Amino acid sequence: MADNEYLEVPPELQRNVFLTTLDTVYNWSRKSSLWPMMFGLACCAIEMICTAASRYDLARFGMEVMRPSPRQADVMIVSGTVTKKMVPQIVRLYNQMPQPRYVVAMGSCATGGGPFKEGYNVVSGIDKFLPVDVYIPGCPPTPEALLYGMMRLQEKIKRQSIKTVPWYKEGRDDIPVPVLGPDILDLRRKDEVKRGKGGG
Repeated sequence: MADNEYLEVPPELQRNVFLTTLDTVYNWSRKSSLWPMMFGLACCAIEMICTAASRYDLARFGMEVMRPSPRQADVMIVSGTVTKKMVPQIVRLYNQMPQPRYVVAMGSCATGGGPFKEGYNVVSGIDKFLPVDVYIPGCPPTPEALLYGMMRLQEKIKRQSIKTVPWYKEGRDDIPVPVLGPDILDLRRKDEVKRGKGGG
């Protein structure tokens, strides 16, 4: 085996060496400096706060401090029961976050409604209104589960490419704020409602 065989670049990478290297450095810096927004809604928030304390230490993953403002955060951790009255505020805060932004649904209530799923005022999962990147099951999930979910988010960020991510091509993907009335109305589905197919 010749020495130069180890130095050959595979054909699929010959034209993309710079871009591949740029993706690697860019994604490493993004995944190592995530700024979560503290958005505790119920009992899962206690576990989220515990995870940020010294025993579990989110700082070792680059998630130093929970941000109080959506304009300083790039990860929204929705932890707890999402009520219909809270959905417009959650979507409004999501729209205020800068791109790229990610959503983590923490706990049974945020992922699918939990024990309150059939309640008249509870949304059956925040993914009905926001694009969720990571689901963390549990009632409530342990701090270890939240850490694992955040590591999965880092893996997702690591696999992204500048060529394919939507925020470079399409700009902002803001979501219309739902309208709260007798029920919650997702404005993206208003044509269906007009035709009589049901609301949010």
